[in-house]
Amino acid sequence: MEQQTFFETGTPQPLAARLRPQTLDEYCGQKHLLGEGKVLRRLIESDNVGSMIFWGPPGVGKTTLARIIARRTKANFIDFSAVTSGIKEIKQVMEQAEQNRRFGEKTILFVDEIHRFNKAQQDAFLPFVEKGSITLIGATTENPSFEVNGALLSRCKVFVLQSLKTEELTDLLRHALSDPRGFGNQTIDIHDDVLEIIANFANGDARSALSTLEMAVLNGEVTQDKTIVTRETVEQCTSKKSLLYDKSGEEHYNLISALHKSMRNSDPDAAVYWLARMLEAGEDPLYVARRIVRFASEDVGLADPRALEMCVAAYQACHFIGMPECSVHLTQAVVYLSLAPKSNALYAAYSAAKQDALNMLAEPVPLVIRNAPTKLMKELNYGKGYQYAHDYKDKITDMQCLPDSLVGKEYYIPTEEGLENRCKARLDEIKAWRNEHVQNKKNPK
Repeated sequence: MEQQTFFETGTPQPLAARLRPQTLDEYCGQKHLLGEGKVLRRLIESDNVGSMIFWGPPGVGKTTLARIIARRTKANFIDFSAVTSGIKEIKQVMEQAEQNRRFGEKTILFVDEIHRFNKAQQDAFLPFVEKGSITLIGATTENPSFEVNGALLSRCKVFVLQSLKTEELTDLLRHALSDPRGFGNQTIDIHDDVLEIIANFANGDARSALSTLEMAVLNGEVTQDKTIVTRETVEQCTSKKSLLYDKSGEEHYNLISALHKSMRNSDPDAAVYWLARMLEAGEDPLYVARRIVRFASEDVGLADPRALEMCVAAYQACHFIGMPECSVHLTQAVVYLSLAPKSNALYAAYSAAKQDALNMLAEPVPLVIRNAPTKLMKELNYGKGYQYAHDYKDKITDMQCLPDSLVGKEYYIPTEEGLENRCKARLDEIKAWRNEHVQNKKNPK
């Protein structure tokens, strides 16, 4: 349990700490889990909480939710940090929890950043979770499938917490202005559009939104009867110009369209400008990275196969280090894509194949290329006549792989742009080889 020191008593708490929700009704966001009748709310209200892991980005309320659960279930709550604790501290806490269990008291152990624990540290929790000495609630920003031991993960229910929506953050900011724990005892003059700017800047993070509001109020223009907070005040506090941008509205799609079409038109200057417009307005860099990964195959494709590698690497860099440092990685990928030779042959190939696939869903797979793992399947001629390409000199056969109704259909039509001219030359060779062998079958010498 955390203890307050003498020196902390006179220090005012940050706004986010003062407004920390005490009940589920005060909690902001996560309606998919905590709305009326939703699964997690039912578990909490029925006092039937088991070990669980909250997975979500920073500032969405993982710690707050754990504290609400502890208060609602009247359990001893122990806040445990993976950054500062080791095996020794784990054992001490577990011994205390075991004693509490003997006296009929529940213990909720909240482990922040559980993904930072190594295997041995995570294994130390297992016997106590199994005995019921503790109810473990872990919080992580990383995928628990990769970061939490399988044995521990199998004993926990994973709940995915989502970034807060702009409207949810805006409501939270209004609440901060009216609640006596916040600025309810002051008169703050701030327009709704400025609150939305703060909410957009926070990028789904409640703590960031409240911290920005607090800084803006503290730096607002103070008159005799009120404090005035303007757009300019927020810009100064965030070092961001409030660009026209709404991540869920039309401008969001206008800007990503501008970026996409600038790269397609091989205009690196325009592409970098639209990239900067998005990032500086608060867009999630991972969203931009996902869009350029798509562009790499849709508009460049095999004209430059390295484009996809670079874009995936840029996505990983954004994931590793975030903004603002990852802006240069996205710039590198955007400029590369702008200058790369263009081909939409892959996009066109799939679009054409998709139409045929949807219209011919019942078209049977040719027997020759069906798998035959059982005796019955072999008796039904599954795989009969299959030609293993590696057994042939040219590594090609004249075996038919398309359904009868689509024989001769061409989907992938390569261009001669960049390296795709090699694909075209190779495909021409393959087609010529097959035509020759088909003719030889029809007209044997």
